[in-house]
Amino acid sequence: MHTAVQPLPAQMLPQYPRPPLHVNAGRNPPPAVLTPAQGNTVRKRKRPTHYSVSYSEVKEVDNEGKLRDVIVIEDTPPPPTASPATTRASLKFSTSYQPTQLSGPIRTRARAAAEAQALSASTSTSTVIAPPAKKRKRDYPTPSSASKAGPSSQQHAVSTTKSWASGSGQTVDDPSKTEVPCDDKEGHYIIVPDDMIYRRYRTVRLLGQGTFGKVVEAVDTHTNKRVAIKIIRAIQKYRDASKIEVRVLTKLKERDPLNRHKCIHLLQWFDHRNHICLVSELYGMCIYDFLKENDFAPFPRQHIQSFARQLLGSVAFLHELKLIHTDLKPENILLVYNDYKTVQVPVAGKRNQPPRTKRILESTDIRLIDFGSATFDNEYHSTVVSTRHYRAPEIILGLGWTFPCDAFSLGCILVEFYTGVALYQTHDNLEHLAMMEMVMGKMPERYARAGARSKPEFFKEGGKLAWPPAKASRQSKREVRACKPLQEIIPPTDVINRHFLDLVRKLLAFDPAQRITVRDALNHPYFSLTIPNEL
Repeated sequence: MHTAVQPLPAQMLPQYPRPPLHVNAGRNPPPAVLTPAQGNTVRKRKRPTHYSVSYSEVKEVDNEGKLRDVIVIEDTPPPPTASPATTRASLKFSTSYQPTQLSGPIRTRARAAAEAQALSASTSTSTVIAPPAKKRKRDYPTPSSASKAGPSSQQHAVSTTKSWASGSGQTVDDPSKTEVPCDDKEGHYIIVPDDMIYRRYRTVRLLGQGTFGKVVEAVDTHTNKRVAIKIIRAIQKYRDASKIEVRVLTKLKERDPLNRHKCIHLLQWFDHRNHICLVSELYGMCIYDFLKENDFAPFPRQHIQSFARQLLGSVAFLHELKLIHTDLKPENILLVYNDYKTVQVPVAGKRNQPPRTKRILESTDIRLIDFGSATFDNEYHSTVVSTRHYRAPEIILGLGWTFPCDAFSLGCILVEFYTGVALYQTHDNLEHLAMMEMVMGKMPERYARAGARSKPEFFKEGGKLAWPPAKASRQSKREVRACKPLQEIIPPTDVINRHFLDLVRKLLAFDPAQRITVRDALNHPYFSLTIPNEL
């Protein structure tokens, strides 16, 4: 996997000014989807090959004299040492990246690896070295799936392999005293009912498992409350990567202690038997799981309005903190309560069939989760972010991304709430762009020219999308043709749908410079409507 700093189009800068970029952790390409675009069918998700990535952390002094934590990804080329600016024909692309001023010798990835190996050898008596990660297909993350997370203090310009001190200041469990193995061959913690974690949390059941670890339900024996614990794999690269989420979650809690903006809060983190553990409140299922168990039936319109207001408020809060979530999707939105009632609804277009049962939520209260790939706008941006269905066109076209990519993902999510199924179900970049043009109309000419300069393989002469290519299958062509224009997906039959359609259209705009911001979206007339109970 190779990542690179992508130039930001000049037309995006007035809407979202960018401070200097610095290095941060990237992420692996997310999973993809292979099912047709229409119908209430279960999405079949293709698991891409999981790429092993090695991390190390250093501290560097920037050009303002501030000490910054830097996560180094071993298989990623280092950022350029000069501010890149590329002029392509009449359109200019540039970034505000400034070279990092080092207080010592330049730290290369080879030097970082050598230091990490030497330090690991010197601390081998107090640290359990987990088996190397195997290349395997990626487990698709569940609502509380393990992910990457944020930094803690380290020695200047030295990688760390030492166990962290607890977030609460308690003694770290010594793995050398454990006789019975607690890990499987891939470094995942073996979950056993009634196991005591950190001498405080009694495990109840496994909630989910992802690439970076497992999530378990547990009882806090100090408060007798149930919590969720994300247990990171006992492999150094995952331990290092987990610092990103800790850093982000700590900042969110500091800035919003009463959780008015509905982002998950970190209660505690600690090191247990060489596993970094993140403790949070226990909530209900994710919205994708609710849709799946409800046969992908769409939500009532008053519920969609409630979800939209909460999500836009959460993301606007992140953007005010100069933080981009980058992985907004129904799987990363948890219901606070699972309670629902059932109603009988007629089957559309089938008079003779008996009505089917539909679940209606009792509460629409939600929480936004999974900040493992969240990125501060003034830090390093990975080339590819977002799960495929919710990925903005500027990411696919390599034009650079910032806050508007979250707005695009929210637009896709709101359409999915309205129809019950994902708006763009594809696994191919060119096919994805062709579907976008079917839904939203042709790309603006200026934006298409910019895309053609960045990704000429996707375009013909004149800035037209090169679809279909000669190698396109019949199935692929059918799936693109099956995509309907947005006004057919959300027919403007009444004032509610007309305002909802307008909001979604502005969130899904091709050009991020023309895309509505999440803060402005909160002031859209759609949210001034009183939507009656239509159940």
